[in-house]
Amino acid sequence: MRIIPLSDAPEPTLSPDLVWDGVMADLAVGGPDEAGNRGGLRARAALETAVLICLMTDARVSADELRDGDVNRGWIGDSFDLDEAAGEAPIGSRLWLLMRRTVDAVEVPRLAEDYAVAALQPLIDQGAAAKATASATADPARNRLELAITLTDRDGSTLVASRYRVLWEGLGA
Repeated sequence: MRIIPLSDAPEPTLSPDLVWDGVMADLAVGGPDEAGNRGGLRARAALETAVLICLMTDARVSADELRDGDVNRGWIGDSFDLDEAAGEAPIGSRLWLLMRRTVDAVEVPRLAEDYAVAALQPLIDQGAAAKATASATADPARNRLELAITLTDRDGSTLVASRYRVLWEGLGA
């Protein structure tokens, strides 16, 4: 499964603060225009980057969500180094569980919306946004799903409005 940011910009292959090579994303290094950030990571679109990290990172799941032979994914630190008392929360989405399904017009979009909103909850808990919404539209003929994400502030103004395409490729789904 691949999650691809969609944009109307002339060069849609570049994600906020991430470099996208069409297959995977990597953190971008700060450029010469960021004098106070020499050698650091680019930080021009922090909230958009946080959304991408939340969606593109596989979350660990409970054992009852795994089928026989499945390997649990996610950042290993979430399984042993999570200080919930200090406000830390696991990161990532359960979108990877959708690889086990055939794209349909009802169930997969509903699950994708639920998984995306749950993945964005840490941004709400940290006060970066007041509300996260997701809207998914399936394209079963092309074996893909389009996911629209919106983060809003307390006054209802839009902080992030991004679209992503989730592709099932070569996975037998």
